Amino acid sequence: MPFFLLLQREILLSFRHASDTLGALLFFILTSTLFPLALGPEPQKLQQIAPAVLWVCTLLAALLPMERIFDQDYEDGSLEQLFLLGIPPSLLAFTKIISHWLCTSIPLLCVSIPLTLLYNLPISILPIFILSLSLGTACQSLIGGMANSIALGAKQNVFLLPLLTFPLLTPVLIFGTMLIDAKLHNLAFLPHLQLLGACFTIALPFCPLAAGIGLKLAIE
Repeated sequence: MPFFLLLQREILLSFRHASDTLGALLFFILTSTLFPLALGPEPQKLQQIAPAVLWVCTLLAALLPMERIFDQDYEDGSLEQLFLLGIPPSLLAFTKIISHWLCTSIPLLCVSIPLTLLYNLPISILPIFILSLSLGTACQSLIGGMANSIALGAKQNVFLLPLLTFPLLTPVLIFGTMLIDAKLHNLAFLPHLQLLGACFTIALPFCPLAAGIGLKLAIE
């Protein structure tokens, strides 16, 4: 099937550029550990800032490899060749977005688990923490892929990409941090989870379609 062949291709390409994922992981670890060093080892203070710090650091780290999601295929002509094979632009965009989430966001989620201990977060919060970050990074991959297709070919796309991505990610960041904070204080967290899920539900069909349009315009 074209989808699985494309996904296999994208994952293999990601493995060839594993240094990008490694750089994102190192960035996440370094930025996440700087806050406890700067603020001191007070458990209550670290637990209070943990949701915001871990969410922001995760989203920033996942954005680093986002620039190359379409750029390499665009520059070497592979993108145009894939279109000539009859592959729908939205399907190509979707497979690249999934590959980015699998090869970048999943490793970040794995690394974030031991970092929760650094911020004195209880083990009981881990399921909600991982679920919220999974939805959040999925939204970021979808929105970032759409933004990258729009910025494709621009000379300053390295600056344009975060300018397009982060305003759209603001609701995701707010709902995600409020979800973890509500769980920490034994408050009702289900509404925040539903809002986060709603963001993902909206982004899932819309962003690949918009990214496909952006890719088509970039080729033309």
